[in-house]
Amino acid sequence: MVGLRFGAAFVPIYRAHPDVELVAICDSNPQVLADIGDRLQVERRFDDLDQVLKSEDYDAVHLLTPIPLHARQSVAVLEAAKHCACTVPMATSIEDLRAIIAAQRKAHKNYMMMETAVYTRAFLFVEEMIGKGELGRIQFLRGAHYQDMEHWPPYWRGLPPMHYATHAVSPLLALARSRATVVHCFGSGQMREELRAACGNPYPVEVAIFQIEGREIAA
Repeated sequence: MVGLRFGAAFVPIYRAHPDVELVAICDSNPQVLADIGDRLQVERRFDDLDQVLKSEDYDAVHLLTPIPLHARQSVAVLEAAKHCACTVPMATSIEDLRAIIAAQRKAHKNYMMMETAVYTRAFLFVEEMIGKGELGRIQFLRGAHYQDMEHWPPYWRGLPPMHYATHAVSPLLALARSRATVVHCFGSGQMREELRAACGNPYPVEVAIFQIEGREIAA
């Protein structure tokens, strides 16, 4: 587990899994590392990802680090011949997405973008209804994700909403058992000037229409 402010919640989950032999934690903040390690009684601790990648004790790494680090760290994990799980989003540029895909294919290891929304009770309930045929033919799917990121860490400031759209989009694609082939995205509203400067994004709200296998869904 790399990145513990959010990642600490996953430690008990991995410990409870019958296929997991051992769990180690990693964080660049020594106080966070010590506090979480002591609270969860985790003995194996690292303060640098490179230390984890050099170890032969671990088959997989779960990244829960800031968004700007996702692509570089995911590639590093795969190049170290380890399976990689990474919190959303996978990356925020086409170039970085392609680099991760290329690294995964070369390494022949598993990569998973850990979209937690597809494991919620609500999602699993609807998925079961679809499986039983209780909803009939799916004609239209719509998702939304609202989040106030005021006072969050600096890398969130002015982040384009569609860079963090997975909580709204991934459940729809999973229910449709498909993938998006065409996207039309529209921005609205006005971002404050100091937030605009961070990413060059003027919109606090974005809406997109996705085409999947000849159909369209809105998110």
